[in-house]
Amino acid sequence: MKTIEQMTLREKIGQMIVTGFPSTEISQEMQEVIQHYKVGNVILFSHNIENKFQLGNLVSELQQSFTKHTGIAGFITIDQEGGRVTRMPKDATNVAGAMAIASSGRPENAYAAGRITARELKALGINFNLAPVMDINNNPLNPVINVRSYGDSVEIVQEYGIAMMKGLIDGGVMSSLKHFPGHGDTNVDSHIGLPTIDKSLEELEQLELLPFVSAIEQGAHAIMSAHILFPQIEKSGLPGTMSYTIITEILKEKLGYKGLVVSDCLEMDAIKRYYGTAQGALGAIKAGIDLIFISHSTGIVKDAVHLIEEAVVAGDLEEAVIDAAVSKILAYKAQYCEVEVPNYNIVGCEVHRRANELMRTETICVVKGEIEQVHARDEQLLFIGSYSYRSDMASSSVNKNENFAQYLGEHFKAAYEIMDIDPSAEQIEAIMSNINRYNHAVIGLFNGRENKGQLELVKRMIASGCKVTAITLGRPYDLSLIEGQFTGIAAFEYSINTFRSLIPLLNGEQLPAAQITIQL
Repeated sequence: MKTIEQMTLREKIGQMIVTGFPSTEISQEMQEVIQHYKVGNVILFSHNIENKFQLGNLVSELQQSFTKHTGIAGFITIDQEGGRVTRMPKDATNVAGAMAIASSGRPENAYAAGRITARELKALGINFNLAPVMDINNNPLNPVINVRSYGDSVEIVQEYGIAMMKGLIDGGVMSSLKHFPGHGDTNVDSHIGLPTIDKSLEELEQLELLPFVSAIEQGAHAIMSAHILFPQIEKSGLPGTMSYTIITEILKEKLGYKGLVVSDCLEMDAIKRYYGTAQGALGAIKAGIDLIFISHSTGIVKDAVHLIEEAVVAGDLEEAVIDAAVSKILAYKAQYCEVEVPNYNIVGCEVHRRANELMRTETICVVKGEIEQVHARDEQLLFIGSYSYRSDMASSSVNKNENFAQYLGEHFKAAYEIMDIDPSAEQIEAIMSNINRYNHAVIGLFNGRENKGQLELVKRMIASGCKVTAITLGRPYDLSLIEGQFTGIAAFEYSINTFRSLIPLLNGEQLPAAQITIQL
């Protein structure tokens, strides 16, 4: 591995940048920024991944390119939180999300989820997981954190978050906590806007900062910044990622954090729209960020490299700041970036899958009423549900690869109805015109607060006298918006894995054991 003394300014800047590309093979543009701009790290998304064999080969090729052109192995980063935010392929073991894991009431499940995830990531050469989320979800209207958080209390978030962090580290993968100093109390998604949290430092110290403080004490290796305005703390109008006050004075100096500080993606609109990504990259480094993410556009990477180089030459940015960051990066790379041959036998192995199925079954939570047992071939049973969609991004594309109603209807050999994500009055009337044929309706809710037609349909079914089981496949807060007699179940995630976990609870083979960890 090259030492910092052997590196040019461009090589050092390249070590501070993480970028990505839009295909399952290394793009020509990605090769160019590695070769000529010395970018030394990558972030992988679902669009880069087909299956474990392709992924292992891709990671190996990336490391060959990094080693050849920079002399240093790369951070191969990924957002593998579990639950709603998963990037690994279907032939890997994808664990449940944070709020679901916490509902099991067993912190050891968080550790196991981290350990399983780390073992499979490392087996494919992925050495840096951007998880867990340490945000306290103290705003039920939060569009981007919600079920990605372990709960709405300090105690739950820090206990389960630190357990997952330790599971990842013990499994040999670097872990980044996010999003400092806290993204829980927002009602704007920083992917598509610039949130504001109008709290003083004293208020943050009493709530949002506490999980991060505990994790730092427990040996956190990396912490990710949040693109959020804190006007009472940073008077200049800069978001947390670009704030010297928040990153250096509070995180590094006041809290005594010595680990790696990484940015959230600088192409998110909170930075790109209001400051420009390249300028945001320079601002983040000045604030004290060590590793900056420009996750999608190699063209913007080039702009950022030139801008940072010019700032150093002009004396606007001290090279010593870059040297300090790169020294830290190289130290963590020496610990985590050992390049190994992929071990495909570990990924999706039977031991991991069985452990994951047990954990997932423990996460399903009965919030109201008692489970109405369902039986196969029951002609008076109806399953209803919409398709899922990307609820927290500018793109809200519908995923038609999996459907709650169809999956469970076919499993139980019962009737099912696929409704629109926000059913119209006409569709509700059409469903209600046949509801008297059934005495039990099981409906999967997906973001009902934003799609009022779902809640209206539940209301009409309850009023008709039909027994209703409402299952939230996302935010459990939807259940608090329903009145009357019904059974409410929180399942937290719209996925085939979740559908499978519901089956033994609905048919009476397993009793529910989970407890909700938030206030509804």
